[in-house]
Amino acid sequence: MTTRGLRSHAAGNRRVRRVVIAVAALLIAVALVVTVALMAPLPPRTIVMATGAQGGTYAEAARRYQAALARNGVRLELRETHGSVENLALLRDPQSGVSVALAQGGLTSATESPAVRSLGTVFYEPVWVFLRQEDLPQPGSRGFRGRGYIGQPGSGTRALAEELLVMLGQDMSLIKPVDMTAAEAGEALLRGELDLAVIVSAWEAPIVRRLLTAPGITTLSAPRADAHVALHPYLSRLVLPRGVGDLASDRPPEDVQLLAVKASLLVRKDLHPAIQYLLLDAASITHGAAGIFNRAGQFPAAEPTDLPLSDTALQYFRSGVPWLQRNLPFWLASIASQLLVLLIPIIGVIYPIFRLLPALFGWSMRQRIFHLYGELKFLEAEIDAVGARHAGPELHARLEQLEQRANHMHVPQAFAHMVYTLRLHIGMVRKRIATEGTSD
Repeated sequence: MTTRGLRSHAAGNRRVRRVVIAVAALLIAVALVVTVALMAPLPPRTIVMATGAQGGTYAEAARRYQAALARNGVRLELRETHGSVENLALLRDPQSGVSVALAQGGLTSATESPAVRSLGTVFYEPVWVFLRQEDLPQPGSRGFRGRGYIGQPGSGTRALAEELLVMLGQDMSLIKPVDMTAAEAGEALLRGELDLAVIVSAWEAPIVRRLLTAPGITTLSAPRADAHVALHPYLSRLVLPRGVGDLASDRPPEDVQLLAVKASLLVRKDLHPAIQYLLLDAASITHGAAGIFNRAGQFPAAEPTDLPLSDTALQYFRSGVPWLQRNLPFWLASIASQLLVLLIPIIGVIYPIFRLLPALFGWSMRQRIFHLYGELKFLEAEIDAVGARHAGPELHARLEQLEQRANHMHVPQAFAHMVYTLRLHIGMVRKRIATEGTSD
């Protein structure tokens, strides 16, 4: 190998080292950028929930969610609405500020509400049809007649009541709807100011319990309930046992067939996953107990009635709350999960690179020493070609220069033995020149 070739080889080694270092730096930079992109912001400290009318089942459930989230340092603001229809409208509107709401099934679809996801169903909402006994419709009539409550405008009760009453053959023009809350309508029915009240609410609602046991008030049994369920899968058939309202008074006096929808806990799909886990945990505490119509642990349930379940809900129903959130305080778990994301580039890219750097450094040190060995070998080849006796001053000067470079080479202690060996070999070549030159 010529001197020019050796220099070209050394320059190539330097270029390789620079390329490897540049690629390593680039990989680290890319890994950090990707990590920052993957890192989600910390959960919000305040979110807004649409609750429904004051005194209703939704409002009561929302207050319990509020207390559960407050224990974890998250403030849940409650916004009163007319019910499910308005709740859905607020969730679909990104400018409303509402991130969470309860809504009954059968009101929307994934196409109509692409920005909304479900966390599952949380309780049954039976359709209670209460009327005064003297107002029972006669066979062959077009249905009820008079003033009636069928839900407030914008409520899920109004939408469902109108649909079911029409299916039952009710002439809606015979009903004069009133605009009031379910609790107000129940009291008006008890006072004789209303003829009919259709209330979509859970069994636990105080006004439902009052009307079930009130003298002169009849709870209408839904005819052909199984047919309704077959035609409308979002409906369920429930049976209210005789006497469950008041055993002593035998109220109701017979089993009552009820149609029911299931209320779903809905969120905007961009709501932080950690908050979704908090809501699901609160729903499990709030609705997990056994009731008149459900067994213990039935709710929340992984039932995408109208909308698909969120990714967080799917993970929750498969394996529960994440380990960090289950074993650490909420905010500490949120910070720890972000720190784990930061470990991705460290474990996946930076750690292997730093493991590679010592090997790269060792290769570089060896190449420096081997480069001098290459020059020494080239000198020996020239000496063999001309003979030691004819080795001129130019060869002696090059050998001297090579020795000086070896003597001034600074390397880590781990590579010092290689430099000492190189110096020894240079000395052997000088000795050979001296010996063979003298003998000649």
